[in-house]
Amino acid sequence: MDLLRLPLIASFLASRRARRCVQFVVLSAAVLLVVHGLFGPQIGPRNLATVVTSIHWRGLLIVGLVLAANLFCFSCPMMLTRDAARRFVTPRLRWPRYLRGRWLALGLLAFTFFAYELWDLWDQPRATAWVILGYFGVALAVDLTFKGASFCKYVCPVGQFNFMASTLSPTEVQIRSAETCRTCRTFECIRGDGGLGLGERRSGIGDRGSGGARGCELGLFLPVKVGNLNCTMCFDCVRACPHDNIGLMTRTPGAEWLSFHRRSGIGRVTDRLDLAAVSLVFTSGALFTAFAMTAPGVAVERWLGRVTGVTSDTLVLAMMFVMAVLVIPFAAVAATGWLTQTTGGALKTAIPFVHALVPLGVGVWLAHYGFHLFTGALTIVPVTQSAAIDLLGVAALGEPLWNWVGLRSGTVFPLQIGVVLLAAAGSMGLIAAVSAREQSPPRLARVTIPWMVVIAAVAAVAVWIFMQPMDMRGIGPG
Repeated sequence: MDLLRLPLIASFLASRRARRCVQFVVLSAAVLLVVHGLFGPQIGPRNLATVVTSIHWRGLLIVGLVLAANLFCFSCPMMLTRDAARRFVTPRLRWPRYLRGRWLALGLLAFTFFAYELWDLWDQPRATAWVILGYFGVALAVDLTFKGASFCKYVCPVGQFNFMASTLSPTEVQIRSAETCRTCRTFECIRGDGGLGLGERRSGIGDRGSGGARGCELGLFLPVKVGNLNCTMCFDCVRACPHDNIGLMTRTPGAEWLSFHRRSGIGRVTDRLDLAAVSLVFTSGALFTAFAMTAPGVAVERWLGRVTGVTSDTLVLAMMFVMAVLVIPFAAVAATGWLTQTTGGALKTAIPFVHALVPLGVGVWLAHYGFHLFTGALTIVPVTQSAAIDLLGVAALGEPLWNWVGLRSGTVFPLQIGVVLLAAAGSMGLIAAVSAREQSPPRLARVTIPWMVVIAAVAAVAVWIFMQPMDMRGIGPG
């Protein structure tokens, strides 16, 4: 099904003005969070900066990715400020070739997971405000120096998270007719239309007379694009295509991990060690961040400090993070790869199976962030009322309704377990599909069973984590 064939959806998603409006709304919200974070009460559950980012933004981010598409990148306010700044500053450089892998972004993603736990950002309004400002500043610095969407593709840790999770999204930007692309000689989808605006006018769904549309800034050539990796759902390609040959298609979530041929902007996923490392850290990071907020997580941290004799909380948490997110997961994958290796070697064998962990990782993130979202969904009402009093000096929105919270944790728990088990089934399905595609029948069980055991073990750990009492971050008046 092509969603861009539906008039209302098409006129909204493919309109540059509509996207700008959404970005402006999100930018306005970000400004409000920064102002309240800097000047409002420095109590996590009473400040918009911490409540919105820790409960609503993270929860809606993962829910949107799973139910629809990469909606955050579509509405990213940093691209609005960047485009405005590029009216005055033209980037001259290309992103360095030696940094075009995922290693820099992987390091930043891992640091983001660690820093959130280290600095307790859910309870630090002023620090959260400075993080938001710093994010905007880095995005501007990178994209005013380097051409294209270098920040999105090579730097942004939130973007890397979105790219991974969006492989489970039910929609994808795709071409409508391969024959139309074969006869095209201008390739506006990647080059842009040179200011002619042909795609917008011919398709009838864009901004008429807008002065042209740029092509894909992430370098995704649509005829050989597969999946959502690297795609920010900006729809620039849709507006630029003079043949109206690009749509937003529904698809089977996760199936793109079974495409092993060369794809635009990625190459072959089976050749990308950096991409496999991102998939593994994405999944192990989901387990760690959920575990760190439980009573057993705190107990393990204290035990590790006593055993090692380290008195610095930062060093103890760093050791715990390195073991849980890097050492143990990579050792488990290496051992399983060695057990199941084929003539291509353990590493070559392991890479496609590592990507099969992503559905389970998405399930853990959804269960974790969904818990906070559903148990604290209504907290935005009293906190916004309180913010009006803090910033305006009057109860413009009424007295805060601090008894507004959300669902009980006992109500959400069965949903969490269901999501984890469903995600585990999806990962096992990918394991079976990868094995069937890559291995001959005599070796099928020998290769499949060890990876199935890994999935089952990770799912069991996730279920155990969600059975523990979870910290109700950002809920209540403090």
